[in-house]
Amino acid sequence: MEGTLGLGGKLGTRVIRAPGPGLAWKMRNLPHVLPGLWRHALARVLNMNHMLGCLAARLIKADGSVVNYGLVSTQLVTDAFVEFMVDQLQAETSEWGDFKYHDSGIGTTNPATGDTGIETSDEESRATGSQTEGASANIYKSVGTISYTTTKAITEHGLFSTSDSTTLMDRHEFSAINVVNGDSIEFTYQLTCSSGG
Repeated sequence: MEGTLGLGGKLGTRVIRAPGPGLAWKMRNLPHVLPGLWRHALARVLNMNHMLGCLAARLIKADGSVVNYGLVSTQLVTDAFVEFMVDQLQAETSEWGDFKYHDSGIGTTNPATGDTGIETSDEESRATGSQTEGASANIYKSVGTISYTTTKAITEHGLFSTSDSTTLMDRHEFSAINVVNGDSIEFTYQLTCSSGG
């Protein structure tokens, strides 16, 4: 007895992304995203050199579920970092390569170039982030995850050169990301440095 057996079917793929925070949160947060983007666009059109700090966030809940907030802020490189950078061109120290310490807080005052720290600490330990190149050679990227031990509304982030104080590179404010004990937030900071005239 002879016969043939054939198998057929279709194989498809799809990307499964973590759910976002919802349209209402994104609309409330627009004032924290738009300022840097329009300045960046203007500088590109005029072929001007500039720096753009961008912050993205993912809430990792205690039960393992994830809420991807995406880009939450495009503000703001500090005077302290710019002055530190000029000093390093004159006499480099080991601290120059240490801007990887992520801190978060509950302050709500808009970032200013004169900021030297988080406005209101959340009393959690700073996270030591990674240090890599972003999508291109002119982007510095650091990813750090901060764990929370109490209920609070996180509204600000800063990137520092040490685990306790020292130089603040960039401070961001955003609409509240609510956390409870056992939650954590993965922050992705990227600094784009553009050349030009």
